[in-house]
Amino acid sequence: IDEVGYLPIDVDTANIFFQLISKRYEKHSTIITTNMPFSSWGEVFGSATIANAILDRLLHHSHVISIKGPSYRLKSKMKYFNSSSNTSS
Repeated sequence: IDEVGYLPIDVDTANIFFQLISKRYEKHSTIITTNMPFSSWGEVFGSATIANAILDRLLHHSHVISIKGPSYRLKSKMKYFNSSSNTSS
């Protein structure tokens, strides 16, 4: 599940997402990417209660990998940003 929190999640969608995570809990692996800290998930899902329930299931038995730094997707393209800023001066 890519980019949790990138787009707003309404209450109905948050409830469906909880059901998905709940059904997969302790049965299947789930990979989630996000740039939102867990402390902001209450805002993402519109409810601290549902966010905590989701996180409870996701984080139990999990491996959290935190990556800091520039975007990997843009890594090879940064030269174009830098060169275009030099030519527009």
